[in-house]
Amino acid sequence: MFVEHGDSFMFGEQVVDCRATPGHTAGCMTYVLPEHAIAFTGDALLIRACGRTDFQQGNSETLYDSVHNQIFTLPDHFQLYPGHDYMGFSVTTVAEEKILNPRLTLSKEKFVKFMKDLNLAYPKLIDVSVPANLKCGEISRQALLGSEQILNK
Repeated sequence: MFVEHGDSFMFGEQVVDCRATPGHTAGCMTYVLPEHAIAFTGDALLIRACGRTDFQQGNSETLYDSVHNQIFTLPDHFQLYPGHDYMGFSVTTVAEEKILNPRLTLSKEKFVKFMKDLNLAYPKLIDVSVPANLKCGEISRQALLGSEQILNK
């Protein structure tokens, strides 16, 4: 199901509000369950970090604005669940990230420089996975063959 910023949908008995949070990729969304005071941030906001912005459709300025305008504007007590975490954490709060996130507590200018200076390795399957994500997981035969060649290297 494709959703856009401002859409809401039902998940069982629950209302889920959709907030566009591009910057890591153009398609990033945060899903908010206001009745439960929780949000699922995907890779836009990670615990004490954020998604990288150095490949397909990434943009540091956009990510900074997305987090500050769409996630940090939620009430401080809202729990945030990222798409994944490399340190073994699973939940944080808006208040914690507004105070403790070493990247997103920077000024926008310093954040953009910090993200530019990360110099991370290019992920092996990013050229396959991002286009597939934008098509709800649909992978072309050509992309699938290309991913097999990458993995066999």
